[in-house]
Order: sequence, then structure tokens, then C-alpha cells
Amino acid sequence: MFALAASASAAGYRLEAHESVGSTNVLALERAVSGDPGKLWVVSKNQTSGRGRRGRTWETPAGNLAATLLLADRIEPGAAATLGFVAGLSLSDALRQAAPAARLGIGVDGGEGKAERTRFELKWPNDVLADGAKLAGILLESSVLGEGRFAVAIGIGVNIVSHPVDTPYPAISLQGLGADCDAERLFAALSAAWVENFALWQGPRGMSAIRDRWLENAAGLGSTVSVRADGRVVRGIFETIDEQCRFVVREDNGSRLLIAAGDVHFGAVASARD
Repeated sequence: MFALAASASAAGYRLEAHESVGSTNVLALERAVSGDPGKLWVVSKNQTSGRGRRGRTWETPAGNLAATLLLADRIEPGAAATLGFVAGLSLSDALRQAAPAARLGIGVDGGEGKAERTRFELKWPNDVLADGAKLAGILLESSVLGEGRFAVAIGIGVNIVSHPVDTPYPAISLQGLGADCDAERLFAALSAAWVENFALWQGPRGMSAIRDRWLENAAGLGSTVSVRADGRVVRGIFETIDEQCRFVVREDNGSRLLIAAGDVHFGAVASARD
């Protein structure tokens, strides 16, 4: 049975759990339009009409985790866009706590010469990797509610017992990693980790503090990268993310490109893709 962590309940978060749902993001935004005050988690172990970035589908077969956090407050839309990084960091924290026995090897996209990278990693802008394969994805969707209110649905999908095949990027599941962790355990850890990281986001250093922690867990930092953005492919070295969370690529000629949105591939995959 799904349950919030004690710290999440104490912070005023609420839970709406379903056996099966079309889309947790859609349902959360419907709640916002109907007047829900936010701080609501909508969760399920089976999602039949999930969505990913750029209109792609996101499969959530029975046993996987689909979770959406609805925030409906006076958050600036620009600031709300950075919440995906808070969510990714929270999920990586939760995975380390809930699935410590997962067999993590060195991912194919880990930075060259960084053999110590055997943990869950964050792939810009919104994926979590394990063994260089996609374990989880995050999708933010929003709605203007009027009267100065703005709702954002932070959707998080995690491959617990199964993963899709024939995808553009390799995928993996916690079960495939040998982790004894179910959706309920991971969600409880996620709800607690969110409280901690959201407080950091709201704190004196704000997004700068999240950015520092995110970079400590970044996949492919310092490695060869290929980014498809604005109809072209940019290649170089993944240098950092800037204060606006843009992806910074250093090209061979030393110039630095700032990319706000795009599809990222690392290492050998980066050099092979068009």
C-alpha cells in the first residue's frame, strides 16, 4: 500500500493512490483546475496513457511506479521549470536509500576516466540512469489557474519490475539490477527526499544549491557529448549546467554553447549518431 513518509505528511503533503490510472499528470492537473490547493501526490503502479518528453509515450506496466506531485501556488513559471532538477535529485536520493543493493556497473555514458561512477546518475535534463541505461524519466506540465495561481504537475516514472525495449536510448529496471525494491518503498523514500530538496530549493541559495548537488550526480560530466537541438546536432564536451540549468557544451574550437532543450547522447554513442 502506498504511503507518504512521515516527514512528507508533517510538511502538509497529501496522497491520492490508484490501482490503475490513465495518466497521473493529467489527473493531477484536473485536480488543480477543480480547486485543489496542491502539495498532492497522485500515484499508481499501472499507468495506461502516460506521456514522456516531446509527445513520446511512457509505458508504466503493472508493478512500475507512476507518481505526480501537484503544486498549485504562486510559483513563477520560470522558477517552476527548474523543479524537474529538484525531482531528479530527489529520485536519485530515494533510489540510493530504497535500493542500496542494486548492481550498478559503470555506465556506457559515464565520463571518460571516471571509473568511480557506479551510482544512479542524472542525465540532463530529466532522466535517471543506471548502468548507462534509462531507469526513470521526469515530465513537467503546467496550467495557469487564474488569480495569480499557477499549477505544475511533476510526473515521475520509474521502471521497477520491467522496462521498455526498442527505445532510442537503452532502458533498464530495478528488478533487472537485482534490487529488492517495490514501487511502494521507493515512493515513500521519494516523498521524504522531495521534502528535503524542495526546502533546499526554497532556501537562501535556492537553485544554486540544487545545481551543485545535481552536478555531483551528473551523468557524463566531462565526457564527449552529442546534443540534438533546434534541428541540428552539436558535439563537444559536457562542461556543466549554468544557473538557468542550460546544458553547456564546449566545442573543439573552445567555444561554449548553451542549450535550453535537446536530446543528449554520450561517449561512443555521441560520436556515432547523426
